[in-house]
Amino acid sequence: MSDEDSNEPKKPIITSRKDRPTGSIHFGDDDFNADEEPADATWGEVFQACCVRSPTEWGYAFGGFLVVCFFLYFFLFGLELMGTSAKVMTGCTAGALFGDETNPVAGLMVGVLSTVLLQSSSTTTSIIVSLVGSAISVRQAIYMVMGANIGTTVTNTLVSLGQLGDADQLERAFAGATVHDMFNYMTVCILFPLEIATGYLRHLTGAMVKNATTSDGETWEGPVKKFVSPLGERIIKSNSKLITAVAKGTGSCDDGDGFYPVLCEPGEPTASKCKQVGLISCNSDKNTCPSFFQPNATAKDDKVSGGVVFFISIVILFTCLLALVNVLQRMLLGLSTRVVHKATNVNGYVAIAVGCGLTILVQSSSVVTSALTPLVGIGAIHINQMYPLTLGSNIGTTVTALLASMVTEGTESLQVALCHLFFNITGIAIFYPIPFMRAIPIHAARQLGKATRQWRGFPFLYIGVMFVLLPAICLGISFLFADGSKGLTVLGSLLVVVLVLSFGYLAYWWRFKDGKQTLNACFERRERARLTMQDLPDDMEFLKAKVMALMEHTGLPDDEEQGATDKIKDEDEEEVAA
Repeated sequence: MSDEDSNEPKKPIITSRKDRPTGSIHFGDDDFNADEEPADATWGEVFQACCVRSPTEWGYAFGGFLVVCFFLYFFLFGLELMGTSAKVMTGCTAGALFGDETNPVAGLMVGVLSTVLLQSSSTTTSIIVSLVGSAISVRQAIYMVMGANIGTTVTNTLVSLGQLGDADQLERAFAGATVHDMFNYMTVCILFPLEIATGYLRHLTGAMVKNATTSDGETWEGPVKKFVSPLGERIIKSNSKLITAVAKGTGSCDDGDGFYPVLCEPGEPTASKCKQVGLISCNSDKNTCPSFFQPNATAKDDKVSGGVVFFISIVILFTCLLALVNVLQRMLLGLSTRVVHKATNVNGYVAIAVGCGLTILVQSSSVVTSALTPLVGIGAIHINQMYPLTLGSNIGTTVTALLASMVTEGTESLQVALCHLFFNITGIAIFYPIPFMRAIPIHAARQLGKATRQWRGFPFLYIGVMFVLLPAICLGISFLFADGSKGLTVLGSLLVVVLVLSFGYLAYWWRFKDGKQTLNACFERRERARLTMQDLPDDMEFLKAKVMALMEHTGLPDDEEQGATDKIKDEDEEEVAA
């Protein structure tokens, strides 16, 4: 290298759009704002950013890709463990929610709560499909499937909490996660009363399956599950037969009722040696039992094991999420948002097809939306692009129930699976083609995202109210009407009136009594209090340093020196007095 080259000044690192002639926004800028609409890039610029690299840059890109694949695999593994352990922990409770012929509201809330407990809408809908015709009617199953559609969104909402450390990322990630919630809630608000009044889905699908035939067979397993499930089944494997038996009323988690206690022959436990298993089962294909399987276990032992694995899965999930976000941010660092948004901004209907295809591959809408949520958080995917992907994911998840119904005797199961499909298709027809309607769930999700900036604890409040408290209250009130007692019916009627009046007053307070401003002020006070407590140790150290500096400047003695001086003075006075 020549002296002239070595003495050539290095180019300054630009970290703000203000310093660029084009004013373009790049990932990692000090004034980065993913929500700002960038100018449209050309496909030539996309090709330049993607494919024109030096050998060293290609090496870094390939290494980054391998690291992303590594953490993505274990992220999916964590989701698999979380879903399985949730089934083990709550399988008895969730199974008991099914089976009774209840009113529509109860059916809807059973679908929500059971899916929240099992952490899988695919599992819930598969159980519902298997129960149709024997334990529940088609009419009741339709309402349960609607509830399962709502409950499945809790997983990616929980995943968005992995970005709590950054207010900007949390706002975007929470909005990207809850756009799925808003679509499902709004669709249910329209189609639930429509179904009660007209039986639209029941009549439509009933006509479609009139001459259909099904037969017993094996269900299809997605290719991604073939890679993730084997490792998960070495740790823990849930017993879906027990949950179905509890739902049908043919078994329970009590001792002597077909599943407990676990009975195994002496020696190393295998599937062939253990003829009676509980919530944790063995793999009959490989004749092995998972690590957390215990011979002679009780239901309590299995639930404890499920709780331990659930905690482990949360640790794995959030560790991989943080690592994924960090690696992706490094890979995108310095890249223009114009280029990224051009590459990811596909036609909305193509995005729906992509979301549907991905969900069919992994056999879980929760996995797809949970994997996309951190990308929304870091600004790689805009919420307008996330929305059609989640809609496609909603359609893709119905394939699981359709496949299960194809290998189940009777047409009732196929009818319910088709109801699930047309429920989502109808919702998309309402909330996507017309721009005005499309903007409603997106706007609602953005407002929820903004609430996280005002108070970092808002996501926990939202999850608790929307997925636990509200469904539990509605389920409890609906059961009062199902009991048949005149006194309980009157009590239920009074509670419904109180609930309606409460919601009416809440709407009036929000709209005409500055309720929104009052709530925002409350959130802001809580956030200030949280930040004050968080910064208190550093603030105390800062004040202590300032006081010490002031004492050195003024010559004032500190407390210890002052105490020693006072003690000597007292001793001298005592000697003089003596």
